[in-house]
Amino acid sequence: MTHHPSSANIPALTLPQMLVHQVEQFDDSQTAIREKAYGIWNRFSWSDYLDYTRQTALGLKALGLKRGDNVALVVDNHPEWLFSELAVQAVGGVTVNLFTSAVAKEIIFGINRIEARYVIVQDQEQADKLVENREELRTVERVIYIDPTGMRNYGDNDWLIRYSQLLADGQEQHTASPELFTNELQKGSPQDVALMIMTSGTTGLPKLVMLSHENFTDMASKWLESSAISSGDNWISISPPAWIVDQMWGVGITLFGGLVMNFPETAETVTEDFREIGPAIIITSSRFWEDLASKIRVKINDAGLIKQGFYHLAQKIGKAVIHREEAKTQIPIHLRFLKWLAAVTVSRPLLDRIGCLGFVEAYTGGHPISPEVIRFFRINGLNLKQCYGMTETGGIFQVQPDGEVKPETVGKPLPRTEIKLTEDQEVLVSSKSNFVGYYQNEEATAEALEGGWFHTGDAGHLDDDGHLLILGRKQDIMRTAEGEVFSPDFIETRLKFSPYIKETVIWGEGQTYLSAFINIDFENVGSWAEERKIPYTTYLDLSQQRTVEELICEEVQTVNNSLPEAMRLSRIMLLHKLLDADDEELTRTGKVRRKFVAQRYAELIEALYSDKTSLEVKGQVNYRDGTIGTIESTINILSVS
Repeated sequence: MTHHPSSANIPALTLPQMLVHQVEQFDDSQTAIREKAYGIWNRFSWSDYLDYTRQTALGLKALGLKRGDNVALVVDNHPEWLFSELAVQAVGGVTVNLFTSAVAKEIIFGINRIEARYVIVQDQEQADKLVENREELRTVERVIYIDPTGMRNYGDNDWLIRYSQLLADGQEQHTASPELFTNELQKGSPQDVALMIMTSGTTGLPKLVMLSHENFTDMASKWLESSAISSGDNWISISPPAWIVDQMWGVGITLFGGLVMNFPETAETVTEDFREIGPAIIITSSRFWEDLASKIRVKINDAGLIKQGFYHLAQKIGKAVIHREEAKTQIPIHLRFLKWLAAVTVSRPLLDRIGCLGFVEAYTGGHPISPEVIRFFRINGLNLKQCYGMTETGGIFQVQPDGEVKPETVGKPLPRTEIKLTEDQEVLVSSKSNFVGYYQNEEATAEALEGGWFHTGDAGHLDDDGHLLILGRKQDIMRTAEGEVFSPDFIETRLKFSPYIKETVIWGEGQTYLSAFINIDFENVGSWAEERKIPYTTYLDLSQQRTVEELICEEVQTVNNSLPEAMRLSRIMLLHKLLDADDEELTRTGKVRRKFVAQRYAELIEALYSDKTSLEVKGQVNYRDGTIGTIESTINILSVS
């Protein structure tokens, strides 16, 4: 296997120029992309990658795409995402990926925000969102759809064009003008804006982050220099293309490092696909790891007594080893042997079952995570580490070095990245990976990049070993009526380690005690209820069962026992509905929009700080088909002893 290039050997090129460079480096036996369809992995060589990119680029050129135009992509994790993105960049355009899970209103807002002339969508579902709202899309000239399934009845709609037709038009253009693509490609500069990504919008309307080709080159060089990855290694794409992590890897590290980009068939086949591909490294959201840990713990509880016994013994051994590793003390030989034995009999079969056996490194990012989730996987033999980054920093810039993993921290900066803290503990970052600016927002850009450092808005602390501990969003740090300072994130991540708690929002600013909204994990709590023959119908019905309330109170009390007294919860409320991105309560990356939730549920928060023990609620739910439903219920306000 060929080792990755050093940062000094990575040429200063645009992303599509780098694709041409890699075609010159690798022959057709070297795989660039794999996609699983109908159970079969289909392979694309580096030459195939370039051919499809060229055809797409010239097809868009034939439609009328001009240098400097913005193109919106509403696509899933498929090769056409890469072909389309690099194609637009090759002829001087800029791409913006939007979440396919977004409702029509959000997608229309994003398209209009960038004044896109062209939109590339995945399938009929995404095309319908645009066709039904065509009159609102004032700048869109053509919509290109990739998957033709269900599109037969749209044949007479000249606003729509099939992706395969775009490829054919591009090939015809190439035959007529063989030098056109190369000429366009050579006009690009590493300093040009390559793409824009919308921020999560946790505090208001999302901003558009402009990232240059050079930002991606710099970030790629840092990861290739510091990680145990080589050309030919596998990366599997499971996060939405609209998230910075898959952009950082999909059009950055895999491209510059010569790695193989793999696309699973469906979200449901990811575990099986992990096992087949054997990716060396994975970075995905904290919610992925929280959900996976919850599922494992629930499955163990359902196992027989003998299996449970072996598992819990392996956990005990693993905890003893992890405790010594964190304390940097010597691990006795007998404990090393027991750890090896536990790995062979329990941990490795478990990791193989969940498709994680082949990972050399695994990272969690995007949102704070409970240290107990990190420890849970490390005890079971997975090298899971917390990392930290933002869209504006070009992705993940802070990682846990092997050999000094601290579950509470996000580690140390990558090479050629500097961090410092202000007097009020805000984390600042200096790096060539930092973004160019916010699109059409010079004031916000100047504020964010004041003094040449990016101001993250996160509060942090550096420990004695130089590891960064993220306390939470600076504006979310709260004080009780007694002046006790607390971070909601700190408590929320620990509560979500429970397999029965899906989401939680902590309250307590200026109050005499802390309280919380809690969403139960419908699947896990449902299984728990079925085992105990507790009947229920809907999420609302299950969440308001007295036995479920008692279960969640016990879980909260367990967390309370591990927290300082000032940070313990006194009252909780099991919400009547799941917080949902479609209702604007969560961002598309799963972060709680705290201010929005506080405004929408102000009456419920007020009840938590009254003498009420229950509350009648009536609310609206926005369904994906655009209809609005109504929920009426009585919610109990629970005291945690």
